[in-house]
Amino acid sequence: MNLFQRFYDTIRNIPPGCVLSYGQVAALTGNPRMARQVGWALHACRPEDKVPWHRVVTREGRLVPGEEEEQRRLLEAEGVSFTPQGRVELRHFLLPPGRS
Repeated sequence: MNLFQRFYDTIRNIPPGCVLSYGQVAALTGNPRMARQVGWALHACRPEDKVPWHRVVTREGRLVPGEEEEQRRLLEAEGVSFTPQGRVELRHFLLPPGRS
C-alpha cells in the first residue's frame, strides 16, 4: 500500500465530529515528519476515494486555505464548533491519541 493510501485509511477512521491535525495523521501512519505530505495527499484525493478530508486541520485548528467555507460547513454539520477567530475548538473536537 502506498503512503497516500495509508494516509487516506487513517483519515477514514476519524469519527464524525472529530478532527486530527496533519501531523497526527502522519504520526499515526508511522511517518511523524510527513505532515506536509498529508496535505499533498489530501490535495490529490478524488471524490471516489471517499476521504473525509474536512476532518484534517492544522495543529492550531486552522482550515484548508481556499476551502475554508466548505470545510467549515462540513464540520459544523457534524457538530464541530469554532473559536471567534475561525479555528476549530481543538480542546473539544481533537481526537485523543489512541482513538483513531
